Amino acid sequence: MTHHAPVGIGAFRGADPAALRGLIERAADRIESVEPDIAALLPEADRRVRLLAELEHAAAGPLSGVPVGVKDIFRVDGWATRAGSRLPPELFAGEESTAVSRLKAAGAIILGKTVTTEFAYFGPGPTRNPWNTGHTPGGSSSGSAAAVSAGYCPIALGTQTIGSIGRPASFCGVVGFKPSYGRVPTEGVVPFSVSADHVGVIAADVETAAVAASVLWDDWSGADSGARSGSAGDGTGRVVLVVDDAYSAQADDEIRAAVDRVVSRLVQAGWRAERVSLFYDIADINGIHGRMVARDFADVHAAWVRDHEALYSPRSLELIATGSTVTATELEQARRCRAEVRARIDAIIGDHGAAFIVSPSAPGAAPAGIESTGSPMLNLPWTYAGVPTVTLPAAIASNGLPLGVQLAGAFGTDERLIATAADIEQLIGFRPPR
Repeated sequence: MTHHAPVGIGAFRGADPAALRGLIERAADRIESVEPDIAALLPEADRRVRLLAELEHAAAGPLSGVPVGVKDIFRVDGWATRAGSRLPPELFAGEESTAVSRLKAAGAIILGKTVTTEFAYFGPGPTRNPWNTGHTPGGSSSGSAAAVSAGYCPIALGTQTIGSIGRPASFCGVVGFKPSYGRVPTEGVVPFSVSADHVGVIAADVETAAVAASVLWDDWSGADSGARSGSAGDGTGRVVLVVDDAYSAQADDEIRAAVDRVVSRLVQAGWRAERVSLFYDIADINGIHGRMVARDFADVHAAWVRDHEALYSPRSLELIATGSTVTATELEQARRCRAEVRARIDAIIGDHGAAFIVSPSAPGAAPAGIESTGSPMLNLPWTYAGVPTVTLPAAIASNGLPLGVQLAGAFGTDERLIATAADIEQLIGFRPPR
């Protein structure tokens, strides 16, 4: 096992320069020790020297001196962007991503580029799960989840178009926070699907995720604030909704039991749990979302694939071919349906006076091997609807790997959801083995 208890932002808060330097030295030691087995980062010569030099000039702010991993579809000044592909990096050059610039302005230093699957789709990279290197870390934010789980950094940037934050967070036993659609700018990120791309974070714990969100999210109004405009329901009730339908049936018995144990603890703590059928038409939702993102992907890659087809993996070429069969009319219909599914989620939360909806964050524990990154279907409907989600580590499976639960809120209630997640994190009391 190369897993290491993640280092949260609490270790950095209030640290003097010598203590910050010590934290960076330990992160560099950790990378040198286990990175050959995990392969979470793109290779870099003299990483330690650069990190210590950048620490001397880090801006003052809530993330001052905090190392942050950056998924290699984000543009970072001074770094090539390869998007996990064999294409010439010059194709992806441009201004630094808004998210990266915001992190730097808050004092963060860039740990390095983290490995992504090819174009943030399903073509896996070399990254392995720190809990057991014989298993996938998930994807497409593979390196980001592995880097946090392995103790390299408290925060890493990720993106989610289907399940690329929630799934790897679940597989690697860390926290994943996906915003409401549009809350974090996607400028400077190599796109997958303009209809579904979300920029979010993978973090050591909820406190760390909340601080990162306060920097990255547009118009962040504090984790204890009320619902933002456009949300449904007041979200103040101690009611949790448990999805129990064809959607949740996509998960295995072990992770569903982990969700049930979390719900039982909530009930013991005074919450009321209500089981609901929400995604009775999940097969249709899965299909519509899949067609929508395929068409967007094909549009993004139209010129690149024409000139560099031989450099694409078969999986990406297959998605481009599928996307080319999606008509403009079908694409617009899929985009309109997003609002319908979002309204359904918001309405059921409001009708029940619920604080959030809980569900499995993945079909189960991380699958063996790294040829696949696992199924994202437990994350898909929330991504399609664009509502915020937080994945929390909740249990350890019989094979010794972590299992996560997924909290979803009404659209625009990101601040309230992460504040609630902090309470649920304490209630779960997940303690990974050291």
